[in-house]
Amino acid sequence: MKNFADKYSEYKKKIDERLNTLLVLKEPKSLYDPVNYIISGGGKRIRPAILLFTCEAVGGNADEALDAGAAIEILHNFTLVHDDIMDNADTRRGNATVHKKWNVNTAILAGDNLIAIAYKSLLKTKSPVIEKIAGEFTDGVIEVCEGQSYDKDFENEPDVTIDKYLMMIQKKTAKLIEVSAVMGAIIGGGTDEQIENIRNFAVNSGLAFQIQDDLLDIIADEKEFGKKIGGDLIEGKKTYLLLKSLEVVNKKEDRERIEAIVKNSGIKENQEEEILRIKKIYEEYGIIESAKNEIEKFTEKAEHFIKDFPSEHKNMLKAFSQMLLERNF
Repeated sequence: MKNFADKYSEYKKKIDERLNTLLVLKEPKSLYDPVNYIISGGGKRIRPAILLFTCEAVGGNADEALDAGAAIEILHNFTLVHDDIMDNADTRRGNATVHKKWNVNTAILAGDNLIAIAYKSLLKTKSPVIEKIAGEFTDGVIEVCEGQSYDKDFENEPDVTIDKYLMMIQKKTAKLIEVSAVMGAIIGGGTDEQIENIRNFAVNSGLAFQIQDDLLDIIADEKEFGKKIGGDLIEGKKTYLLLKSLEVVNKKEDRERIEAIVKNSGIKENQEEEILRIKKIYEEYGIIESAKNEIEKFTEKAEHFIKDFPSEHKNMLKAFSQMLLERNF
């Protein structure tokens, strides 16, 4: 039996190979050069990997889910292209974002084209319930857009609560992980109970994943993380850490710094120095530790839903959720 790392590496290689078949040398190059740049841009392939893991976990053949796996990875990359435009991000995975390498109009159009390419790949899946699979996929597209809209709305909303934040990230981030896992279980022929347990496992894993991303924005190594540290603070994003700080920071000077970020929708001046000051506040008030505890809580909750799966598959899925928990980039 292969260990998790070997299995994950095998799945990642298969997904990369399938994605490479979608690279196209077409005209106009102004559209397909950025499309190919996006598809071949790397990444950990987390979402297609969980799709293949859950397919096997319910007794299916992972190779039959590769087209769906490629589709979910392309959909994920579409969301990144448009997120980067909306966040005015300069880099992604250590490379120039599409709108910086080309321009905003090109990035929007390339992102739109990715949606069609994703569906084209998905519909190659050989399954008697392809309509159900496509329905899950489409729900994912809709909810991710809803989540992104809430995320942008929250930047200018003064009274966002942690409960509202969790609702938003369940749509924006956890939904694609959920959709990936559920599609894999459906393609693998899982029972209704298995599919529902997989769904709950994935939702909670996705919530942990996003809080970890919030945390990494302030504590990660910038070169490893692949994007600017403190970007969420600069943009005024209502992350778990910022919202928690509004609950617990009580010293007048520290409180004013946090409230200024909320009031001004981000950090406008002396950004690098201010990010370091906010990081120190997070450390002093136990906010970083609180985020780590939330990540652990959602991860443990996720693992509860797979406790009745066969040991081999349960261990693979647990290793997957632990990988999300322990990642540092």
